Amino acid sequence: MVFGEAGVATAIRPPQLVIDFSTIKVEKCKAFAERLRAATECGWIDAPVSGGPPASGTGTLTIMAGGDAADIERASVLFADVSGRFTHMGPSGAGMVAKMLNQLIVGCGHAVMAEAVVLAEAAGIDAARLPECLAGGHADGSLLQKLYPRMQRRDFAPLGYARQLLKDLEMVNEFAGALKAPIPMTGEALSLYRILVHLGHSELDTAALVKVYER
Repeated sequence: MVFGEAGVATAIRPPQLVIDFSTIKVEKCKAFAERLRAATECGWIDAPVSGGPPASGTGTLTIMAGGDAADIERASVLFADVSGRFTHMGPSGAGMVAKMLNQLIVGCGHAVMAEAVVLAEAAGIDAARLPECLAGGHADGSLLQKLYPRMQRRDFAPLGYARQLLKDLEMVNEFAGALKAPIPMTGEALSLYRILVHLGHSELDTAALVKVYER
């Protein structure tokens, strides 16, 4: 879209900016920003998001951004419109690094919620009441209050696709590998999502991970 034939780079001029809200590889993001600056003298902001379609629809996304501080300031009105929380994490690529960490936490959290569901059910307690029971404690959080109930109800209508989280966890794994950083918990979550997609559930919600434990 940017560097292809008739792409954005063929028409953009300073002081225009490219703001990328997608989740892509960190090094690719940095390379795109450098290429755009060299070809057009325009800035590139990496601004990956978290919160999914509900936050997108209400303008309350969490945005983690990387780029030149002056470019970030010029785009601040836009970011105020679409986000509930916006953080400038540093130079180009820093927003994408933060998103890698977000997906690491999310991916591992999904696996933990799935384990909690099946263990609660196996123990014979009222599994649906666990979020209410644990509210306010150290286990509380958006995954327990929002994801866990969907897993417990087996509600897999996609708010986010399993294939998307798998794609992101693959990127996290590759990124960490290049840095020689140990991420064994993420490796387990990655394997579980590979199995889920292998079983043919790529188009279901990420909550469908509980299917792997059921199987």
